[in-house]
Amino acid sequence: MSVLAKASPVELERLWRALPEEPSWQPLRAPETGMVMVRGRAGGTGRRFNLGEMTVTRSTVRLDDGANGFGYIAGRDHRHAERAAVVDALMQDSARRAAIEAAIIGPLEASHRAAKQAAGRKAAATKVDFLTLVRGD
Repeated sequence: MSVLAKASPVELERLWRALPEEPSWQPLRAPETGMVMVRGRAGGTGRRFNLGEMTVTRSTVRLDDGANGFGYIAGRDHRHAERAAVVDALMQDSARRAAIEAAIIGPLEASHRAAKQAAGRKAAATKVDFLTLVRGD
């Protein structure tokens, strides 16, 4: 679910269209957008505080074979949330799991990893090393 939530909607749609057959599903809960409170901790371990609200869209679907899937994404993209829910439902079928992992989950993970590495390289390029000299008095 994390991979699907972090995926670019454009990339998820591209991978979706490459599936050999589109699954059939019914919405149990049509995509809906709301707000959630984001909480933080000072220093990662300190007292909790309310950082602010963010927009989240969720969807729940049922495949024709009875599997339920859930999709939660940051933002307002209803199609992205619905696609994430369908992929989640497909992953519950052991016969389809390997194919879905190879066709959708694997490429999305690789793309996310590459973007994270690129951001790391960009940040590393701006690193400044300071040299402190101590006078010996």
